[in-house]
Amino acid sequence: MPGIQSISPLVVPCLFTSSRRIVRVAATARNPRMSFESMALKPPLHPTYDLKEIIKLALAEDAGGQGDVTSMATIPVDMEVEANFLAKEDGIIAGIALADLVFHEVDPSLKVEWSQKDGDYIHKGLQFGKVFGRAHNIVVAERVALNFMQRMSGIATLTKKMADAAYPACILETRKTAPGLRLVDKWAVLIGGGRNHRMGLFDMVLIKDNHISIAGGIKNAIKSVDLCLEQKNLQMEVEVETRTLEEVHEVLNYASQANTSLTRIMLDNMVVPLPNGDVDTSMLKEAVDLINGRFETEASGNVTLETIHKIGQTGVTYISSGALTHSVKALDISLKIDTELALLVGRRTKRA
Repeated sequence: MPGIQSISPLVVPCLFTSSRRIVRVAATARNPRMSFESMALKPPLHPTYDLKEIIKLALAEDAGGQGDVTSMATIPVDMEVEANFLAKEDGIIAGIALADLVFHEVDPSLKVEWSQKDGDYIHKGLQFGKVFGRAHNIVVAERVALNFMQRMSGIATLTKKMADAAYPACILETRKTAPGLRLVDKWAVLIGGGRNHRMGLFDMVLIKDNHISIAGGIKNAIKSVDLCLEQKNLQMEVEVETRTLEEVHEVLNYASQANTSLTRIMLDNMVVPLPNGDVDTSMLKEAVDLINGRFETEASGNVTLETIHKIGQTGVTYISSGALTHSVKALDISLKIDTELALLVGRRTKRA
């Protein structure tokens, strides 16, 4: 590519504007009234994300300024009912704590009880929670609460499978999340037994292929980061993406000669698919052996439920998979007032 070849391999000037020292971003909830202390597993931290505002936005999206016209027409304003949460397939439940927040936002007088907690395994046909109170408000909150729970449970279920298969490596998600739902998606990964990668562009340096191309090479890109962090007296995790064994050698050679801030090396697409559906991990294993524990390692690319166990046996520290959050299959969950009829229909359709 001519445009890239013409780039002079100079150290890129530091673009950070803050001079305060950072040791991984320590974020707090923007809404001090929202407490996560009683939750089974708290959401990850983010300095600007307001979970309550996301809930309010989802409810407003559903109401459209008019409210629930069907419920207004069919449900007496003072009617109270009990509705039960019903699992329609097996999986890991996630989003219970978030559903609590949804119901509270719609009507603080609603009483919600759970027999399970986030991270528990549920089976098809299980009634695992109930909500009691004004029927109109239960129906208003129903779909928003279920949308969060179904998506989060789908992520948590796949994460659990991947995490178990990856052992002794740890499974990570990526930034390939639904726009506006990043914290929710990453929370579900934690509930499923995974670990979080960086939350965004702000809390970790990740030198990827485009940064390397623009900087004029992998050594120069790392050098730019080292200089920048030193100038601004900043401390945070630094990862660099490598695509070849030659790049791994180059990173290690630089690190042996410089006081670098590098903490992790990504080994990208070093898992090679084979015609028979298997994968060749020999290149990945060679890279891990070259690094020999001097840095954390992260395998990326061609990660599936079928390949992840073999990848995890190479000695990598982490395995990252965008599929955990970008290709979510929601777990089927419903909220029913007439539970007996719902179970009868579910058995007829093999969903209970």
